[in-house]
Amino acid sequence: MALVQVRTDDNYIIIGEKRRRKLTSDGCNEPFKGRFWCPRKKWFMTSPCPFINKIECGNYRSMCGSL
Repeated sequence: MALVQVRTDDNYIIIGEKRRRKLTSDGCNEPFKGRFWCPRKKWFMTSPCPFINKIECGNYRSMCGSL
């Protein structure tokens, strides 16, 4: 199994050796090989996040405790 480094650079997201323009301004739900990047968890999820952006995610976490 190989580890893949994910990072952002201005309007670009870099996943391993691949560099492309971000689909969203904050980098949430960036697709990659059938998975979706979560910048809060710093992990790939199997399904897209139900929240529109990081602010909505943060509001939910503060009201409910955790996600």
